[in-house]
Amino acid sequence: MSSLVASALEHFDSHFAPYLHCFRSRTRSVEDTARRYLHGLFQSSRRNLECMAETVSDSRYQPLHHMLSESNWDRRAVRRQLVVDANAHFGYPSALLLDESAFGKKGNMSAGVARQWNGRLGKVDNCQVGVFAAVTRDGVASVVDADLYLPEKWAKDTTRCEAVGVPEEAQTFRTKGEIALDMVIRLRREGLHFSFVAFDGGYGHLPWLLGELDVEGEIFFAEVHSDQAIYLQDPAPAVAARRSSKGRAPRRLRTTAVPMTVAAWAATQSASAWGRLSIRDGEKGEVMADYLTQRVWVWDGEAPLASRWHLLVRRELDGTKLKFGLSNAKPRASLRRLAEMQGARHFVEQSFREAKSACGMAEYQVRRWQAWHHHMALVMIATMFLAKERLAHRETAELLSCRDLIEIMRHRLPTKIVTDEDLAASIIDRHRRRHKAMESAYRKQAAMLSALD
Repeated sequence: MSSLVASALEHFDSHFAPYLHCFRSRTRSVEDTARRYLHGLFQSSRRNLECMAETVSDSRYQPLHHMLSESNWDRRAVRRQLVVDANAHFGYPSALLLDESAFGKKGNMSAGVARQWNGRLGKVDNCQVGVFAAVTRDGVASVVDADLYLPEKWAKDTTRCEAVGVPEEAQTFRTKGEIALDMVIRLRREGLHFSFVAFDGGYGHLPWLLGELDVEGEIFFAEVHSDQAIYLQDPAPAVAARRSSKGRAPRRLRTTAVPMTVAAWAATQSASAWGRLSIRDGEKGEVMADYLTQRVWVWDGEAPLASRWHLLVRRELDGTKLKFGLSNAKPRASLRRLAEMQGARHFVEQSFREAKSACGMAEYQVRRWQAWHHHMALVMIATMFLAKERLAHRETAELLSCRDLIEIMRHRLPTKIVTDEDLAASIIDRHRRRHKAMESAYRKQAAMLSALD
């Protein structure tokens, strides 16, 4: 462990080196500022620009703000390098996990902010929502792509979009499902290696998304809601024969097969149909559950043919909770394989928790479209470093956590505040910036009152 502590900063520098070209400019200032921002994600008590400027050696607020909000460095190149890192360190067969995360906001000026579903709070709230893709293998996950969701009201308001720098090509409304599908196609095109895609019922209830992934040749595991309709025999949809020369000819596809919900099907299964599996070791014991599976047909009422996929039902050992999922894995896929695919979903939530607690994913204080994406790109560089270190030291430090690595980085990184004089100077500078902000606010208030007279 002592060698890991001693070499942590050197490991980070070698990790960041391939990303340097993403920040190229006429001077080295953007590259150096991006490095300091990453240091701030590791070592600041709060990961906003003000705290970073007070903590990180040789850093100042204005360059940090310019790098994040104004500088046009290439975040897409960051994503492409993340793909290279993911392939090298996660390898195959990693899984690609899709999910969204909400970030609470109080005002209405930040790009994409609206009253919308906040999954963390479990209610509709004022927030921004991002759609994310993460890779996972062997219990370690890291986010590799992020897009800010722009609600339809925003997409229809050009003036509001322009005020926060939403580019013209991004002002077309896209649903979260469309964003997620674009991510899968984009990451596959850019060379990311993954064996299947997994996502929760928020995306699994979209039949068109499952159909599009199937057409693209992507293996998926989609959690679905308890009212998901299935057929135990091929519904063989067909247009009814015309019975009269009068009126319009039938056009709609219909079936005589009777659907049932996945919950209703599970309720009819005998106790002996369930199989108990342990899918991985956890810190509190083996992760175990009861499972059953069945090949079923799924039809959305519009497609010319029904799809035959796997249905998987997971039941907690105490019998209190059921989860349902559909997969287009090969027909011979085993119960264990399906259960492990379903279990991979756990790690996207873990990756969000780690990114937020260890790297300040949710602590940004920016309003502009570009600044949000720049912050997330830098967070992804940081979390990829943490994931690489955990995977690299799996055999010698099995329990190495993100928290451990953050403590190591804080210990190794140079800090701006060393002496009492440093602390006093930091407080004086903070007060100076607060005075400037107050003076600006008073000027704006006076101008507003003057206009009202």
